[in-house]
Amino acid sequence: MSTDRNTRAWMEIRADALAANLARIRASVGPGVRIVPMVKADAYGLGVERAVEVLERSDPWGFGVATVEEGVALRATGVDRPILVSSPTPPASVEAGVASGLILSVSSLPSLALLEEAAERSSGEASFHLEVDTGMGRAGFDWRAVAEWAPRARRAHEKGIRWAGCFTHLHSADEGVDTVALQWERFQEALAAARPPAGALVHALNSAGALRCPEYAADAVRPGIFLYGGRAGRDLPEPEPVASVRARVVHVRRAPVGTTVGYGATYRAEKDERWASVAIGYGDGLPRALGNRGSALVRGRRVPIIGRISMDVTVVDISDVASVEPGDVVTFLGADGDGRITVEEVAEGVGTISYEILIGFTSRIPRIWMDHDLGS
Repeated sequence: MSTDRNTRAWMEIRADALAANLARIRASVGPGVRIVPMVKADAYGLGVERAVEVLERSDPWGFGVATVEEGVALRATGVDRPILVSSPTPPASVEAGVASGLILSVSSLPSLALLEEAAERSSGEASFHLEVDTGMGRAGFDWRAVAEWAPRARRAHEKGIRWAGCFTHLHSADEGVDTVALQWERFQEALAAARPPAGALVHALNSAGALRCPEYAADAVRPGIFLYGGRAGRDLPEPEPVASVRARVVHVRRAPVGTTVGYGATYRAEKDERWASVAIGYGDGLPRALGNRGSALVRGRRVPIIGRISMDVTVVDISDVASVEPGDVVTFLGADGDGRITVEEVAEGVGTISYEILIGFTSRIPRIWMDHDLGS
């Protein structure tokens, strides 16, 4: 993949900002709590190999992924820390997870049985973190039914299938403290009845939880979106911006009154205007819904996106910006001069969340890491 900023479009990623956001999480929960950075979905779209290199410098407990395939790929890069697969694993992937020394999450008795069978077919060694459902509802053992699952988990542990951790997922930590307190209470009730083995890693908090309710940090926290520059909640601290998306002007034209632009001719110049065609589109992950409603930055000035966004080209109105030429840089996410477009602004403009915006940028956009004071 190219790392040349002379390309048509690219994503710039600040390694120092990623490190600073992790330090912010650590400061919130305290030095005795281990950090398990979530690096799933290619580190939220930023590029997992470089993200892990940066995060390694902060001595995390290990890394969290969503799939066995992500964990296997991470092992192949040389990561020897624990890798936790935090989502349920399809039956066909369990054996590969065991073979790569991944810690699988177990959230049902059938999934525990599959893990035992896979361990028997390989080295006989396997580890799992048991997920307790305290309200998320999508996976996990019911917190009210400990008597049905805890004895089976303890027997597996006694047979050598190591019960290495216990966790739950918060469903609304970005919105307030009440649901976190309730889920934590349920989790504690389940833990007391289940009696996990000594040394089992207990964890519950995501980015929002770690910032809002650090008193529930337990042994470890699992930050995700905040590390990569997305806010974990409207009333929570703002992270250091990590990713910027930029592209180059490839065509400049004068548009007399009445001129239309884009498929469907959804925009018509109401006066004499100047337009710039920019080499980025929905094929690169720029949301198509930003057409006629989103903004970009040109020479530090905010300009409107006009017409429908095409697969490869987006048009902006540069009537109020002087001397724009082909080759100039246009910013669709990030800062330029005094102007700034946040990932939350982009997400709100198309009715989604920052997670989807970040992971939506395709591999056609090179990820260019700016190490700043990290010096690599």
